[in-house]
Amino acid sequence: MEKTIDKTGVRIGMWIFLYSEIILFGGLFVLYAVYFHMYPEDFGAGGKELNRIFGTANTLILLFSSFTVAASITAIQRRKKGVAVGLLVVSLLCGVGFLVNKYFEWGAKFHHGLYPNSDKLLESDPGFNIFFGLYYTITGLHGLHVIIGMVLLGVSLVLIVCGRIDEGRYAMLENSGLYWHLVDLIWIYVFPLFYLVL
Repeated sequence: MEKTIDKTGVRIGMWIFLYSEIILFGGLFVLYAVYFHMYPEDFGAGGKELNRIFGTANTLILLFSSFTVAASITAIQRRKKGVAVGLLVVSLLCGVGFLVNKYFEWGAKFHHGLYPNSDKLLESDPGFNIFFGLYYTITGLHGLHVIIGMVLLGVSLVLIVCGRIDEGRYAMLENSGLYWHLVDLIWIYVFPLFYLVL
């Protein structure tokens, strides 16, 4: 009975934390909506400067990684420790792939003078500057969440290998998976707002 209460408490705590993260990004999305309403043409011009191939690739990477994370939880519940480890390794590699893509994407923008307080942005229309300010703020914050998610998945991986996560004790893996799914869900909103804006 005590273990059930502990598991329930951990799950409730995680959901409360995830809710606070949703509020954080939700506030940024509302800010985006307000400025988009004010500067629709400038936001459209900003969106054309972004590489949809990078955005689409990162979307597919995160969707696939969410599948592998969910599958790893199922594997551990079915006592398939090796499969769970392999799936988490794939998930971590997806996270690395996402960050590498983002590094090259940001690098290309910096090369073209599209970075905060650059002369090109300061001399451009206000909405264009605001678009890239929001782009770097939201994608940068999301990238930080990807890194945190990878740390949580990495810790879960080590705990599985050490035998501290198994079919009877997998709350850490489950909570790490929930966090990773949130990271994926946020990107599902980020992708159309920046890469598909018209």
